[in-house]
Amino acid sequence: MTIAPTLSLRGGASIPQLGLGTWPLDDAQAARAVSTAIQRGYRLIDTAENYGNERGVGEGVRQSGLPRDEIFLTSKFNRQWHSVDGARTACEASLKRLGVDYLDLLLIHWPNPDQNTYVEAFAGLVKLREAGLVRAIGTSNFKQAHLLRLIDAGFVPEVNQIQLDPRHGRGDLLAFHKLHGIVTEGWSPLGQGNDLLAHPVLAEIAEAHGRTTAQIALRWQVQQGIIPIPKSADPARQSANLDVFSFTLSAEDMTAIAALDEGDSGIANSDTFGH
Repeated sequence: MTIAPTLSLRGGASIPQLGLGTWPLDDAQAARAVSTAIQRGYRLIDTAENYGNERGVGEGVRQSGLPRDEIFLTSKFNRQWHSVDGARTACEASLKRLGVDYLDLLLIHWPNPDQNTYVEAFAGLVKLREAGLVRAIGTSNFKQAHLLRLIDAGFVPEVNQIQLDPRHGRGDLLAFHKLHGIVTEGWSPLGQGNDLLAHPVLAEIAEAHGRTTAQIALRWQVQQGIIPIPKSADPARQSANLDVFSFTLSAEDMTAIAALDEGDSGIANSDTFGH
């Protein structure tokens, strides 16, 4: 059984370097997937208010039989809670749905700049961390301009979770994260749909290493210090996705995969989209 190594966040928490995504699973599907994944070695579980499956995720954690303090549990909240008090309301509601006393990581799900209150929401996150209701705080789908607004206000997220895969390498944003000590999580790390995993470049590298194309795509990310959170409810695929820490891609492999980058085409525009 593989257990992912961890990275240290600025606030002192340790986060596993690969996790389980749970969108778009419903409660029943999430409970089964989470329980199975934990039994196979996953320790980072990602959910959100908007996914509508926090109750199922919490049930899966309990069904796994593993102590709560061995699981790194992440959730995110929606735009209606973008205020200091709203962040607390959102956090307490997530805790109740999950059936836990604290979150390891709580994120603002989208910046929603049209509403222009994400700075206040982040101030609320700071208070939640101070109160011990969350261990680490961050953002999701924030662009560099959104992050700069936070930094100018004196706030630096510990994590920014973004859409990222070999076709969307997000190099400029990764460099900005590194400059400011922000850890990158990647959602949809295997792309959306199966066409990425059929790419001949990934297939050639996978054959050379005796691995699957999905493992190559995930290894490319963890080797950069990114935390991918692939979604899978299939036990065998869960195990395969986690088994990416026992081999290394060469510099040539890394460069060949990076060359698949298509820029921001296909990236959800968080200036105009969000919930």
